[in-house]
Amino acid sequence: MGLRRKSREMALQFLFSHDFQECSGSPDTVAKDLDMFCQIFDVGERSLPYGRQLIQGICLHVDEIDVLLAEHSHNWRVERMSLVDRNILRIAVYELQYSDDAPAQVAINEALEIAKRYSVEESVSFINGILDAVQSALPK
Repeated sequence: MGLRRKSREMALQFLFSHDFQECSGSPDTVAKDLDMFCQIFDVGERSLPYGRQLIQGICLHVDEIDVLLAEHSHNWRVERMSLVDRNILRIAVYELQYSDDAPAQVAINEALEIAKRYSVEESVSFINGILDAVQSALPK
């Protein structure tokens, strides 16, 4: 497994727990919670920088990301999506919209591979459809 995949999976696990506990997304809270998360779980030091970038960026832009998700997830409200799917989508949308580190197709493919590992089979096509729609709507 590549280093970036490990970073994305670590970000997913953190964001899932943060969402589940309904924690604040303020930068100070996120930084403190991420430090605690890293102490409790075996987070690889090499995967931490990109994982931290994803987590902080997503928490900073979560409202804009969720608007994009809502606009492109027909018949699904963002808050009704499973925590796993919602956070996989947030990671990929963040990479599509705010990061120049990963090409769009890589961000989408990584999201689908992570969904295969952490979500249910039906979620893969659900996530793919939303991400394709988001990608098509973003400026080139």
